[in-house]
Amino acid sequence: MKLQQAAPDAWRLFRIWASIGLQSFGGGASTTFLIRRAFITKNGWLNEEEMQRFWNLSVFTPGINLVALCVLIGKKLGGGLGVFLSLVGFLIPSATITCLLTVGFTVVESIPAIQAMLRGVAPATGGIMLLVGLSFARPLTLVIYKEGVIKLILSAAIIVGCVLTIVVFKVAVILVVLVSALLGVLFFTPRRIAISSEEGTL
Repeated sequence: MKLQQAAPDAWRLFRIWASIGLQSFGGGASTTFLIRRAFITKNGWLNEEEMQRFWNLSVFTPGINLVALCVLIGKKLGGGLGVFLSLVGFLIPSATITCLLTVGFTVVESIPAIQAMLRGVAPATGGIMLLVGLSFARPLTLVIYKEGVIKLILSAAIIVGCVLTIVVFKVAVILVVLVSALLGVLFFTPRRIAISSEEGTL
């Protein structure tokens, strides 16, 4: 990882988000991958812990999680101006391209070659989602493993429970997220062990 102490100026932040917006083909997974590469791997402005914290906060917000993530990163690296320029850089290029592609797609959607292209995009997007999921899971797994096998098992149980609850029982995602947060408080809050000395003679 390339470490860089100085945060970028607001206009460089704008250019980075504009570049991400222009490359955000394939949905949220590819965009998340680009964000991680730009701010963690390439420049080192964020570390894994900060990205995990920002992403978790974004999950709790209604609407588009990536917009919330853009706001949090922009605020940390550029303050209020950083938030504004990050949002403009991130949203304007991608929104423009999306509108143009949507208009164009209505013209060519019935062409067999276009349908074949879309079928090829689906597994590619799935692969990117898997890569992003692993990049989020790896550092968390290492941290939890160091804290003990029991916590690792608890984490795996929460993951499986969330998947089953959403897929099998069709429970609303917001309820699953809230319950998972409560379980996190219950099982993963650091506990301080107070050691008191005995008074009196032994």
